[in-house]
Amino acid sequence: MYAVTDPTTGEVVETFPTATDADVTAAIDAAHAAGSWGRTSTVAERATLLRRLGDLHEARSEELAASIVREMGKPLAEAEGEVGFCADIYRYYADHAEEFLADEPIEVTSGTGSAVIRRGPVGLLLGIMPWNFPAYQVARFAAPNLAAGNTIVLKHAPQSPATAALLERLFAEAGFPTGAYVNVYATNEQIADVIADPRVQGISLTGSERAGSAVAEIAGRHLKKVVLELGGSDPFIVLSTNDLDSVVEAAVAARLDNTGQACNAAKRFVVVSELYDAFVAKFTARLLDSATGAPLSSAAAAENLSRQVAQAVAEGAVLHGSSERQGAFFSPGVLTGLTTEHAAARQELFGPVAMVFPATDEDDAVRIANDTPYGLGSYVFTTDPEQAARVADRIEAGMVFVNGVGAEGAELPFGGVKRSGFGRELGRLGIEEFTNRKLIRTVS
Repeated sequence: MYAVTDPTTGEVVETFPTATDADVTAAIDAAHAAGSWGRTSTVAERATLLRRLGDLHEARSEELAASIVREMGKPLAEAEGEVGFCADIYRYYADHAEEFLADEPIEVTSGTGSAVIRRGPVGLLLGIMPWNFPAYQVARFAAPNLAAGNTIVLKHAPQSPATAALLERLFAEAGFPTGAYVNVYATNEQIADVIADPRVQGISLTGSERAGSAVAEIAGRHLKKVVLELGGSDPFIVLSTNDLDSVVEAAVAARLDNTGQACNAAKRFVVVSELYDAFVAKFTARLLDSATGAPLSSAAAAENLSRQVAQAVAEGAVLHGSSERQGAFFSPGVLTGLTTEHAAARQELFGPVAMVFPATDEDDAVRIANDTPYGLGSYVFTTDPEQAARVADRIEAGMVFVNGVGAEGAELPFGGVKRSGFGRELGRLGIEEFTNRKLIRTVS
C-alpha cells in the first residue's frame, strides 16, 4: 500500500491509490510518446528545463523537506540538505550536459575518412527508488537521463508517495512535456510487466539486494540494461592520526548520516591496535551523546535492527550503549569483540549501531575491510599520503574517501562493486549509462 506513515507515532496519515493496470499502461504510453521530445529537443533546451527544476527545488525546499520528514523521519536539517543537494545536481547537469554529450571525434587509422561518436538517448527508462533519500535518489537518476533526452517512468517506494507526487508536479512546473517524467504507484507484479515491455530500454534501481536481484533477473531475460545501487557495509579505516578527536567526530558523522540509514554510511570501523582502545572509548561516548532524536523509517526497521544486534551479542559481541527500541526509535550503540567470522560482520546494520574491529597493521586492516560481500564506499584515515594512496588502491569498493567524510558531490560518480551493485550515477559517468554511443564512420 502506498501510504504516509508517521514513524514518530506509527499513524497512517495519508494513503494513495495503487495504480491499476490501465494506469500503468497509460504511464508507459505517455513516456514512450514523449520520446519524440527527447530526440528532437536540443541539449541546451533540456538544460534550461533542468536549471529551472533546480531552482524550483530551492524555492520549494521547505515543502519538500517537510514531506521527507513526515514520511521517513529524517532530521529536518538533513532533509533540507538533501533538497539542496538535488538542486546542485540538476544545475550541474544543466551546466555540463552539452560538454558531456558533445560529439567525440576518433582518429581513423584503418583507412581514409573520419569517424565520430555521437551520444543520444536510448528512450524510455524505468526508475525504482527507495525511501531513505526520496528526493536525492530521484535527482541523481533523472537529471543525467533527462539531459540526455531519455524519458522516465518512476516507481517510488510505497513509504514515499507524497514526495513522489510533489516531485512529479515540480517536473511539470519546470516545463518538461507530458510524459517526460511520469510517477506511477505500481505494484511489484506490475513492475515486472513494465520491465518486460519492449518500449522500456533500461532500468535503474536503488534498494535492497533482494530487489536488485529480482529486477536484474527479469531484465536479463528481456535483454535490458540495469544500473543497480544496493546495500553497503562501508569500512572506516583508522591507521594513524595526529588528532584522534577530529577522526572520532568524522566517524560519528559517517555513522549517523540519515540516522544511520544510508547505504554508503560507515558501518564497520577498523582501527589499528595502538589506537583501538582510545578510539573505542572516545567514539562510544561521542556516538551515544550524538543521538539525533529522530526515529528510524518505521517500527519494522527498528525491529529488524534490534534482531541483528541481539544476534551479534548472542555470538559474543559486546554492546556499548542500550540500543533500546521504542516503536521506530532506536538508541545508538557500539559493538566490539567482533571478528570477520561473526554473522553481523557480513550484514548491513541500517541504523545508529556501529561495529568496531581491531587490526594489527595496515595489511590486517585491508583484509578486514575487504572481507565483506559489499563494496560500495570506504573511508581511510592516515597521516601518511603514500599509505593513503596504497590502501585506496587495495580497497575493494567503488568509492574511497581519504581523510574526510561528507565529501560527495554532483560531479563525483557514485556506485559500487560486488553485491553493492554495478553501474554509476552522478558525474560524467552517470550520463554515460543510458546513452547510445553511436559510431558514425564516413569513408572518403
